[in-house]
Amino acid sequence: MPTYFTANRHGYAVRFSKFSPDRLIVAASQFYGLVGAGTLYVLDLIDDEENFLETKTFQWSDGLFDVVCSEKDPNIVISVSGDGTLQLWNLESMSDDSPLNNLPQMIYKEHRKEVYSIDWVSVRSDNFILSASWDCTIKIWDPNSTTSLCTYAGHSKLVYNAMFSPLIPNTFASVSADGYLKIWNMFNKDRPIASLKSHDGEILTCDWCKYDQNILATGSSDGLIRGYDIRHFGVPMFELKGCDYAVRKIQFSPFDISTIASVGFDYYTRIWDFNRTNEPLESIKQHTEFAYGLDWNPLRRNQLADCGWDSLVNVFYGGLT
Repeated sequence: MPTYFTANRHGYAVRFSKFSPDRLIVAASQFYGLVGAGTLYVLDLIDDEENFLETKTFQWSDGLFDVVCSEKDPNIVISVSGDGTLQLWNLESMSDDSPLNNLPQMIYKEHRKEVYSIDWVSVRSDNFILSASWDCTIKIWDPNSTTSLCTYAGHSKLVYNAMFSPLIPNTFASVSADGYLKIWNMFNKDRPIASLKSHDGEILTCDWCKYDQNILATGSSDGLIRGYDIRHFGVPMFELKGCDYAVRKIQFSPFDISTIASVGFDYYTRIWDFNRTNEPLESIKQHTEFAYGLDWNPLRRNQLADCGWDSLVNVFYGGLT
């Protein structure tokens, strides 16, 4: 299992490239993201996936909390940070270490507080990004413009995560410290399509099933993962005890309809199949601080990456059968 150490930086998010199975992007922050700067790492798996090569780093003046890779261009990624900005980086500048090539190509500044999540619509005929902020708003952007297309203000507390549906056009879900899961049509900013008090605690994460457009799930500070069929929104279709503490991130497998991975504040990464059992298929403890970031490799079956506040980035196989 290859492991990389982000010295003096604490991991918040990790993403595999949509174009190369061996490339990862890691967003990390100094001093646990409370104060200080942020670093974006470009890592490549080498030696038959046994080791990491740090190909490039980019520096930002505030902590980086999330990153997403473009669905259209293998060299474009966008990160988000504690100063309320989004930054678009071009990895083609990796071959040139001049100071200008270490700066973002574009900076998007509208949010008034920390931006905590970023998503890129997975339909390649579209080109939208989605940001969620502690200013209680969600914004949709055209990445070619620094002015947002629309702002959604339906949550009463800070918004932790917003994710486009991969199967329903123009639709996204958002979750918040107010305990609500909301589903939106991007062309109606005034109110969501649906709204549900999903957890008693703060909801930190959500994700859509990649194979059934009606299924999505949430993870909360109450330690629970709940799945919903949006046709019968009021009652969970499954509930998993996802963590002894808060569930930080969940993600459906890109290969299996009922497989979910999760990371949480008990340092564990877990893999679940909600159609088989409410118990985890695998519980992996490979961090000594909060496990924060998680991503399935979309180009290599059952391979995952995680990262945590212990500065470790791991790539491993889930061992599913």
